[in-house]
Amino acid sequence: MGQTNDYITKYLNQVKEICGRIKVEEIDALIQGLDSLKKNKGRLFILGVGGSAANASHCVNDFRKILGIESYTPTDNVAELTARINDESWADCFANWLKGSILDAKDAILILSVGGGSVNTSQNIVNAIKYAKSVGSKIYSIVSRTGGYAKVCSDACVMIPIVDHSLVTPHAEEWQAVIWHLLVNHNYEH
Repeated sequence: MGQTNDYITKYLNQVKEICGRIKVEEIDALIQGLDSLKKNKGRLFILGVGGSAANASHCVNDFRKILGIESYTPTDNVAELTARINDESWADCFANWLKGSILDAKDAILILSVGGGSVNTSQNIVNAIKYAKSVGSKIYSIVSRTGGYAKVCSDACVMIPIVDHSLVTPHAEEWQAVIWHLLVNHNYEH
């Protein structure tokens, strides 16, 4: 029981440390961007893979139901997503889905990702960002590690600090949820 308690204490202390290191101004920039999106009646397209895909689905629910922003994620339609992967490629599935959704300059994408995409990882996210930039959409992200391509291209980016390299993924994905709940409830209450 002692080792279990030690791990629990360590993990929860890391969560507290992340909380103390997150930059409030990054979250505020994302809030401002989403306020503008809502005022302009833009749509929000939320992209993530793995655990971040599950977060994207939950996030869509909250932005639609609580905040009243028309929101979607390609991972909620597994038939279309897998057809695009099969017929068009993994690398292009999100970008082509955004094209099919007629993404435009009024809209925004929100990237939920541990690493943010790079030359070697999450090419579907990278290509979606490139497409969003080409049509003038805003790009927002909640990422960790170096932030990857998402951080470089984002109009507003919340970086989840690394406090333990062996736990980057769980901390990044848990903090995606903390941040989007903050965003939704901040806007909902004000």
